[in-house]
Amino acid sequence: MQIIPAIDLIDGKCVRLTRGDFTNKKIYHSNPLDVALRFEDMGIRRLHLVDLDGARSGKVVHYKILETLASHTSLAIDFGGGIKTDDEINRVFNAGARYATIGSMAVRNREQFLQLVKAFGPEKIILCADVESEKVVIDGWRRKTKDSIHGFLEEYLKQGITHVICTDVGKDGTLGGPSISLYEKIMMGFPSLQLIASGGVSNLRDLVDLKETGVGGVIIGKAIYEGRISLSDIQEFLIQC
Repeated sequence: MQIIPAIDLIDGKCVRLTRGDFTNKKIYHSNPLDVALRFEDMGIRRLHLVDLDGARSGKVVHYKILETLASHTSLAIDFGGGIKTDDEINRVFNAGARYATIGSMAVRNREQFLQLVKAFGPEKIILCADVESEKVVIDGWRRKTKDSIHGFLEEYLKQGITHVICTDVGKDGTLGGPSISLYEKIMMGFPSLQLIASGGVSNLRDLVDLKETGVGGVIIGKAIYEGRISLSDIQEFLIQC
């Protein structure tokens, strides 16, 4: 199971929200590169970089920060937030992203999304399937759709999607523990899926519980920034795994 730290960006700073609420924002660092370098120094190999300004505005904002992190670290960056057009995804990859994470487009324009998967390959495009009460949410988590997470995933797996990030919005930023039952159900239904879980992780026990569900990775944000899980703890966990 991969451990993937997150850097969420607003106004160029590292922040965390609670349950996706932009009015409930905490700034942790003004320089994302410093944070990324610290992760890299501790042996982390992958980074989840989220353009929250892009998610809110509907277009990518932080190309420059992506480019800076990609050019000054060796981290494999998956970048998401506001990717709506072919031009934007090309700019994201040209700026150094290893993977592009796309959510709203996959709901609003499924044909366009699948064309991108065909053009770049399912190993490069990550389906962002964030949920609230097991319904898919889009537009920076501001709009709940009628799509159930299970039907949504079933449709896209039939189309060749292999990599998915799923955040339970109700858990995100709460440090209240992840949605173990949600991920258990998803993995039971789709055992071949490369699923990355996100939201609610607060301690090492949560990582053990998530590993037992069969997910391929877990994104950790607030637990690191608040000192609930240290990078040395993560190193030890990975060695034991």
